Amino acid sequence: MKYPLLSCKPPLQSRHEAMCLELTTIPTAAGREQRVQSFMDQWLNRRKGSLKWKRDKDGNLLITSKKRSRTRPLLFTAHLDHPGFVISEIIDKRTAVAEFRGGVLDPYFKDARVEFFSSADSQFKGTVKDLQTAEPFKRATIQFTKNAEELAVGDVGRWAFPKATISGRGRRRLFKTNACDDLAAAAAALAAFDRIRKRPGMDHVGILFTVAEEVGFVGAIGVAQSGFVPSNARLVCLENSRASEECPIGNGPVVRVGDRLTVFNPVLTNLISECATEYATQKTHFRWQRKLMVGGACEATAFSAFGFESTCLCIPLGNYHNMDRIDEIKAGERPAPLGREFVSTDDFHGLIELLEVVAHGTAKTPKSALRERLVMLRKRNSVVFEGR
Repeated sequence: MKYPLLSCKPPLQSRHEAMCLELTTIPTAAGREQRVQSFMDQWLNRRKGSLKWKRDKDGNLLITSKKRSRTRPLLFTAHLDHPGFVISEIIDKRTAVAEFRGGVLDPYFKDARVEFFSSADSQFKGTVKDLQTAEPFKRATIQFTKNAEELAVGDVGRWAFPKATISGRGRRRLFKTNACDDLAAAAAALAAFDRIRKRPGMDHVGILFTVAEEVGFVGAIGVAQSGFVPSNARLVCLENSRASEECPIGNGPVVRVGDRLTVFNPVLTNLISECATEYATQKTHFRWQRKLMVGGACEATAFSAFGFESTCLCIPLGNYHNMDRIDEIKAGERPAPLGREFVSTDDFHGLIELLEVVAHGTAKTPKSALRERLVMLRKRNSVVFEGR
């Protein structure tokens, strides 16, 4: 297949980066994603002429074209939460108890600086003074630096960090921000979809944004059980997954074969890999990786368990869940430093480009796609047999 050049020019890249910075600094937590949902509503309302959308009772958001397509649906999927605090009890004007919803090791809570946001978006800084490990969530006692009467049960908090930035050069040019996981992937999905939807033959592509991923794939499981999306939809789950020596930051987006729980659908994974390989042959600037990445679990596992054809694309992530030096802390070193998550701007733009590649590579009718795949496999096998 002949691909058009799908990379973005610098002015558009700058707009995508600005959106990513904005989105990754919005306070969010599992089950309390309303601020991110508001961002999505504003984005959608500016495009209501060509798009349609709906939410289920949990807050999962499905965005599709108003035009009908004969091609199987392809949904880019990202979750809207990040590990964070949710107030469960007000003790007095300057003290509250908050659940922590997500996976962060206990040492990182000791005397950690935090910030909470009222329903009116007033900001209150404080410190974690006590941590109780309980089910289903850890419970932290928060001491605020000033009167926090505006805060109420259900308000969201997070680690207090310096302002988000973009810094560095080349492959080491990085977003350093509050919550790359998974809002940088959500930004990439919006950016890619905004370009894809304007091209003919791309009406099969949509976006599924899920909630409460950090506490057990709650949104994804709800979607899988309820019939909220078509049963024949192909789900490409987008993640920010912990980087490693084998999968470094700056070497391109990753076609993720599996996670610590399972491997993903091989048909869809291989199809995407073939598309990426073919595109990289035609466009030599394009870098990508194919890795297992067992450092965490992904919604593709949940969707696959319910019979969906699902796989994962991801951006290699630094300071996973805001935990700096995580291997040393697991080994018993102290203190445990919190840090902004970071990803490469190159990898972010590469994911946008890869999503466009996937959209083009899945735009054919099932019969034509199968015919082309069989021809390709026959050519590949003939090369293998001739070489033996």
